[in-house]
Amino acid sequence: MRTMPRVLIVEDEPPIAELIAVNLRHNGFQPTWAMDSETAQRELDDQLPDVILLDWMLPGESGLALAKKWRKDPRTKAVPILMLTARGDESDRVAGLDAGADDYITKPFSTKEMLARIRAVLRRRSPEMAGGVVAIGALVLDASTHRVTYDGQPLKMGPTEFKLLHYFMQNSERVHSRGQLLDKVWGDHVFIEERTVDVHVKRLREALGAAGVLIETVRGAGYRLTAQPLAHATPATASS
Repeated sequence: MRTMPRVLIVEDEPPIAELIAVNLRHNGFQPTWAMDSETAQRELDDQLPDVILLDWMLPGESGLALAKKWRKDPRTKAVPILMLTARGDESDRVAGLDAGADDYITKPFSTKEMLARIRAVLRRRSPEMAGGVVAIGALVLDASTHRVTYDGQPLKMGPTEFKLLHYFMQNSERVHSRGQLLDKVWGDHVFIEERTVDVHVKRLREALGAAGVLIETVRGAGYRLTAQPLAHATPATASS
């Protein structure tokens, strides 16, 4: 069963928050409402959402300040943020994006546009949010609980390695170039070196231990996860 994506609504006007929440519930999302910065931080401390709808003008810390703070926190830096505000000037949009927002929605906005933008950032930034359990042989990944096991034993890995593994497992036996992995795992608007993929593949293999052999290097093409590695295969180095 697919888990409904969780959306944290940080909005101090109850009528707007309720309207957003109703539309989210009717479209397969699980909304939670926080009316100020303190409540929002408590919600985040309790459980990370899949996406945050963040109002610019809030009691206490502003949405802009919150976005900057959450982007600096390793635990929350990967959570997509959509800024909601009546400030529509170009300079304001730039400020919101520079603070770490993934998108910027100007009030008043249509609920259809809001839903489309939420789905877009989830596709770009968080492919693992599809939810559910994926298994390749004895390797099992549960996206809803963020757990990975091999032969029943839990494996520990960082959030980027988890995203990478989930994408590999959802697309096993296919060869993926570094550019494709950057697009699908990191997001098409993130500008980092392609060789960064090699570093994270190496870390993923190390985290997988004996299962690291499942991830093969295809010379000159990229990487793939295969359920049937060659009997004599050993984990290839990330630079190969």
